[in-house]
Formats: sequence, C-alpha cells, structure tokens
Amino acid sequence: MHELRRIVGFLGQYRRDAVIGILLVVIESAFEMVIPILMADIIDVGVATRDVDYIVRQGMYMGVCAVLSLVTGLMYARFAARASYGLGAHLRAAEYERVQGYSFTNLDHFETSSLVTRMTTDVTVIQNALNAGFRPMVRGPVMLVIGFALAFYLNTELALVFVAVAPVMAVALVLIVRHVGPLYGVLQRTVDRLNDVVQEMLTAVRAVKAYVRGDYECEQFRRVNEELAGTSEHTFRFAVLNMPVLYVSMYTVTTLIMWFGGQMILGDALAVGELTGFLSYVMQIMNSLIMISNVFLLLTRSLASIHRICEVLDEPVDLASPEHAATEVEDGSIEFRDVSFKYRADAQANVLEHVTLSIPAGSTVGVLGGTGSGKTTLVQLIPRLYDATEGEVMIGGRNVREYDVAALRDAVAIVLQKNVLFSGTVRENLLWGDAHATTGELLEACRQARVDEFLDRLPGGLDYDLGQGGVNVSGGQKQRLCIARALLKRPKVLIFDDSTSAVDMATEADIRSALASLTGVTKVIIAQRVSSVMEADQIVVLDDGRVHAVGTHAELLASDNIYQEIYASQTKQHGPCGDGGAAAQAGAVQAADALVGSAASPHEEATSSSHDQLDPSKGGER
Repeated sequence: MHELRRIVGFLGQYRRDAVIGILLVVIESAFEMVIPILMADIIDVGVATRDVDYIVRQGMYMGVCAVLSLVTGLMYARFAARASYGLGAHLRAAEYERVQGYSFTNLDHFETSSLVTRMTTDVTVIQNALNAGFRPMVRGPVMLVIGFALAFYLNTELALVFVAVAPVMAVALVLIVRHVGPLYGVLQRTVDRLNDVVQEMLTAVRAVKAYVRGDYECEQFRRVNEELAGTSEHTFRFAVLNMPVLYVSMYTVTTLIMWFGGQMILGDALAVGELTGFLSYVMQIMNSLIMISNVFLLLTRSLASIHRICEVLDEPVDLASPEHAATEVEDGSIEFRDVSFKYRADAQANVLEHVTLSIPAGSTVGVLGGTGSGKTTLVQLIPRLYDATEGEVMIGGRNVREYDVAALRDAVAIVLQKNVLFSGTVRENLLWGDAHATTGELLEACRQARVDEFLDRLPGGLDYDLGQGGVNVSGGQKQRLCIARALLKRPKVLIFDDSTSAVDMATEADIRSALASLTGVTKVIIAQRVSSVMEADQIVVLDDGRVHAVGTHAELLASDNIYQEIYASQTKQHGPCGDGGAAAQAGAVQAADALVGSAASPHEEATSSSHDQLDPSKGGER
C-alpha cells in the first residue's frame, strides 16, 4: 500500500481533477439511489389510490434525478480522464528522468526491453486502471453503503437474507484475488521477454537477412508469443471467476428475497411497492459488489505494475554528485592511482588490477592491448561512467568523485567503441556536441573529422536525414560524424575508443593530423593498429587488466615483447621479437624508423600499409 500511495502522489496538479471526480461520482450515485424510493411511492401510493397527479409528479422527480445523474456522470468522465492520463504522463516522465541519472552499473541491473515495458505497458496498466476503475472504485462503496441503509429502511427482515449470503461472496473474492495477484507479475515479465525478442530482431534485422536466419527469428518469436498467450490464458482464467461467483450469489439472493417477500405479501406484512423497491436496492447492492470485485482485480494487476515502476524509481544511483561539488575542471591532466575495478561487487576477479598511470595535460596517449585486456574499462573511469572499486582516478588534480558529474562529463568527450547516432539530420546529431554551434563551427568540425569528404554528396548536406540510428550512412561515415560531434564539445580530455577502425588508412592519417593541431586537449586513443598510436607521446600496453608497459613507440619496440608481437603481426615481421636478442631488436627499431618516416605522408602510408585494412575491429570488449 505504501507503493500505491506513492504512485498516487504523482497526480500532481491533477489531484484536483481526481477530487472533483470523486465528488461527482458520489452525487451521481446519490441521485440514482433516490429513484427506487420514488418508484415504490408511485406503486404503493399513486397506483393504489389511482392518483394520477401524484404519479406524474413523482415520475417527474425520477426524471430529474436521472438527468442529474447523467450530467454528473458525463462531468465525471472528463475529470477522470484528465486525472488518469495526467498520472500516466507524470509516471513516464519520472521514470525517464530517473533512467537518465543512472550510471552504467544501474543500467546493468535492467534489461533494455524491461525498461521499455515499465515505461509503456506498466504505465498504461495503471492509467487504464484509474480511468476504468475510478468510477466503480468510488461508486461501488457509495452504492453499497447507501443501498444497505435504504434496504434496511424499507424492510429489515428481507435485508437479513442478503446479509447471510454476503460472507460467501467475500470469501470467494478474497481467494480469487490472492491467487491471481502473483500471476500478474509473471505476465508482465513475459511481456518483457516478448519485447526483448522484438527489439533484438528489429535492431539486427540486417544481420538476420544477411545470414538468412528469418526462420530462426520467427521460431523465437513464436515461442515467446505462445508463452505470453499461455500465461495470459492461465492468469485470466482465474481472474474471470469472480463474475460467475457473484452472479450465482446475486440470483440466489434475488430468488430467496422473492420467496420470502411473496410470503410476506400474502400475509399482509409487506406491500408490493416495498418489495419492488427492495429488489431494486438488491440489484444496486449486487452491482456495487460486482464493481468492487472488478476494482480489486484491476488493483491487483496495477499493484504488480506499480511495484515494477517503483523498482525503477527506487534504484539507488551510485554515481551522484557530492555536496559542494567542483564545477570546473582545471586542465586535462589524468592520473590513475593504484586503481582496481570490477563490474559487480560479487565478481571473483577484477577487470583492472592496480593500474597506476600519469598523463600530462595536452599530451597524446595511445592504449594498446588484446581483446579483454581492459582498455575500454580503463577510459570509462575517466568521465566516471563507472567508479573505481579501489584507488583514485584524478582529472585536473582532483578526484573525479569530487566533481559535479555533469561538469566532469562536459569536460570529457568520448567517442564510444559502438558508434551511436540518433534519428534526425546530420546537423541535429552534431549539435549534441554544442547546442549553440553555428553552421561555420559545424563545418569546421566536419573538416577536422573528414566528414567533409562525403558531406557534399549527401542530399541536403547538414540537413540530410540519417534515419534511425544513422542507418543511411556507412560504418566509417558514422565514426567520422561521432568524432566531429565530440570535437564540437571543445573538451579538455578527448577519448577515442577504437573510433577509426572503420576508416581507411589515409583518412585516419588525416584525422590524426587534425587532432595533432588541437592544443590544450589531452587525447587518449584506444586502437588496434600500431600506426594509430605510434606518434603518441606515450603508449600504454595493457595485458589482462594490468599495465604491462609504458613508453614511446621506439622504447616499447626495443624493450617490450607484447608490443613487439603486435607490431610484428601488423607489419608481417615474423622473426623473433621477444627473445631474439639485440640484433632482432635493432632490426625492429630500424623498421619502426622507416614506418615513422612513411607516416609523414598519409597517402604513402595508406599505400604501404593497405593490408592493415584487413585487421578486424575490436568487438564486445567492455
């Protein structure tokens, strides 16, 4: 019930509409409950005495009550709709805002499909429950109380017949609700799985078609769709039992009342009009019980959705800005002080182990290592996408935990391993980097990222529609657009997470040349190709989450066996690198000097190193 009260609190300014709706339902019910008394008077007084004027007058009163009941009912519908849909809008906004504040760790706790279901289907369940259940939720108890009072007023003996049957209905309803309640939670989780399959298929539809796996995906959908159908059938098979129970009880009560009432009429203890009016109240009471039972079922299903929504709202955000947080990053210097990290507290091994690094402001640092060595994890600690498990990560001389999270991430631009573009035009995507950038600034960023090489060929240029997720451009073009977007932030730290793997060597050399002209920006470049980082001020070699070596290209080529192996594999030098002695190392250094010389000419590099384009881009590493 605490969660229910909490959800009601999201009505906000629509609370007034809800209160007015309640009052209108009470007034509507009161008008309806007066009608049977007027009808009884017409039969017992007007018809019995053949007083036509009395019949007409009472009939007019009945008509006025019916019209007023209709008007208040229509007014209620308007206010109830406003309250329910306003609540739904507030809940979706609250969930969406909460998710925006999540760290990567928080997002790991929920499947994407589950979050989509919680923001759509679960909110709709609550919204419909309020819209459809608001009237019976108020009207049912009001009619029940007033109906009982007036039934006892008309005839106490007949009212006791109904009282004897009421406990049977109550027990049956409680048993049904207790059994159905948990099934609604299972039903919503099944909807999660259905959304997961649909989302995965639509996201990877090109791969599905390329591998001719349409039949497999159809089978996956058929299985989860049948699971949802079976779960729904099982759930609602029990949910609908309340109606037969209530109708059997209603007809049993009606039969008993007519039997005892008839006996009382024959004994002159009851008038025909009283019995007619009493039966009307019995019908009103039974209808109110049916409404209350339906409300209980709606509420039971809503409670399952309310719990799922509260899980999103109550998820503790582990990356919050501290009080009196620093809002300005002095420079782009980066330091890792004995940093260890693991994604889950219960993980047996760390992803990073005792990493200690110092990166001066304005320098360029390359990061190399095998798949799974922790390269992406390392750079994700810089903008505090995750927090270090042990040790400290420093930027601008301060621990990243001391900064306002938004200010820290504004000072750090990261081009992710997986390129992300949004539905909209080229201009709209680039403006993510700087919402106030002029057309000239956009074009300059495009020039630096070499987007200008294909921008003129796009219909509309900056106003070209990229489609959903940027499906209208190639992988290399996506990477260059993401780089341009990052450059528009004018950050103090610029991180490239294997962000040029899909571009050719000549274009990559041009991008490196443009980046070299950026002053006062610390650049961290994760790469698979040695040629991408060989001109860096220092290169960090990671191995199994540890810093294996740090140095310049020439230093590592002369002394580090892992770097030598990477270099040899990419230049097709298969001689002994790690244990081959001074002669082999000298030969490697000479080859490195030749490669450095060729790098001065991007187009020569593109020609001499064309085999590098066959190197697959890294995938799947976190």
